[in-house]
Amino acid sequence: MAHSSSSRTVIFAALGGNLLVAATKFGAAFLTGSASMLSEAIHSLIDTGNQGLLLVGMKRATRPATATHPFGYGLELYFWTFVVALLIFGLGAGVSLYEGIIHIIHPQPVAHVLVNYAVLVASIVFEGSVWLMALRAFRKEGKGRRGWVEAVQMSKDPTVFTVLFEDTAALSGLFVALLGNVLAEWLDMPVLDGVASIIIAFILAVTATFLARESQSLLTGEGVAPEVLRALRTMALGADGVERLNEIRSMHFGPRDVLVVISLDFRNDMTAGQVEIVVSTLERQIKQAYPEVTRVFIEAQDSRGQPAATAARGTAVTP
Repeated sequence: MAHSSSSRTVIFAALGGNLLVAATKFGAAFLTGSASMLSEAIHSLIDTGNQGLLLVGMKRATRPATATHPFGYGLELYFWTFVVALLIFGLGAGVSLYEGIIHIIHPQPVAHVLVNYAVLVASIVFEGSVWLMALRAFRKEGKGRRGWVEAVQMSKDPTVFTVLFEDTAALSGLFVALLGNVLAEWLDMPVLDGVASIIIAFILAVTATFLARESQSLLTGEGVAPEVLRALRTMALGADGVERLNEIRSMHFGPRDVLVVISLDFRNDMTAGQVEIVVSTLERQIKQAYPEVTRVFIEAQDSRGQPAATAARGTAVTP
């Protein structure tokens, strides 16, 4: 299963940058004692690990098929994306919430607040540049005219939208941390630094929940997009000798690794050789039109052997 160079570029850029930013934030948090800065440092460290896990998933997903995994290891990418979502929720949101509560119960004035300002502004500039890279890659990978939520739901490549959502959460957290530090100093209310940390925890929790939902859907097996399904139906029904389309089933094993199974009822007067020619031609047409379809299984079956509801539906069903 190949991955686009843009996906890898975005992940490597985010990984290297987050590692440097995390080290800077930890230094600033140690120097200033800011809870929101510590939350941001932990967030950047977790993001660094997350990008590493995405690269691991991309690498493991490319392993060739074996006897025990005849369809390959493409689903590993979705598994590691789900792990990333759990880490954002469990570590990122959990630690930020804990730090926020502690600093609300025991508020402490932030020392050397100018250091926090400098680090936060610099981090916003960097995270913004990585966010723009991820945004361009996401649009290139197939957002098209879809809305943002619909585009993520329809996307079968979690690497780009995971980095995009991580960076969106990171930018939001940075603005919240900056605002919390400014208000805590101007209003002489150090408790607001803890409040900012809790808001960051909420941002991370929402992001993690959304990513977990999308990766879980991919991990449990999603079919092709509705427009692709309609095109496959049209191609199948237009094949020579096809009297009826019994059903179509499809499943993504990876962003560019799709299994399609089609059951067709052919004319009874056709010979086995004629059916073979039609099947081979149809398979070739499907793969040419949709290169991401790597496996096509076409079954010749009498429609009387199909349940009425299934035969009429012909939708992409996840096994």
